[in-house]
Amino acid sequence: MAHYAFLNEDNEVLEVIVGKDENHPVPTPHASWEDYYASIKGKTCKRCSYNTRGGEHSLGGTPFRKNYPGPDYTYDETRDAFVGPKYFESWVLNEETCGYEAPLPLPDDANEDNQYIWDEDLYQSDNTQGWVQK
Repeated sequence: MAHYAFLNEDNEVLEVIVGKDENHPVPTPHASWEDYYASIKGKTCKRCSYNTRGGEHSLGGTPFRKNYPGPDYTYDETRDAFVGPKYFESWVLNEETCGYEAPLPLPDDANEDNQYIWDEDLYQSDNTQGWVQK
């Protein structure tokens, strides 16, 4: 099965549906399943991969459009990728994964027992701190 994301005029993801795999014949006169679904909804449609996260396919297959989209995702035409929301102003886009990352690495002791959250105000105060233990 394949998944398809519908986009608004700003390339924001409106919804994701399960649809036909591309190995199924596409109804005439459509060139692709993206085209077919777009014609039904009247919205731009882009195929996406449920198993793709950060540019990697979880089952060892070929990654597709960098990320499986969800709420607040957008489609970046230049990168041909779905990009998640940017929750903090200081975070930067990783061009390889098309995900946002903190400007400072997680502390070395971060694990299930030592969990951290990002504090944007703390980071903005001096740009040397940002992670706070939960």
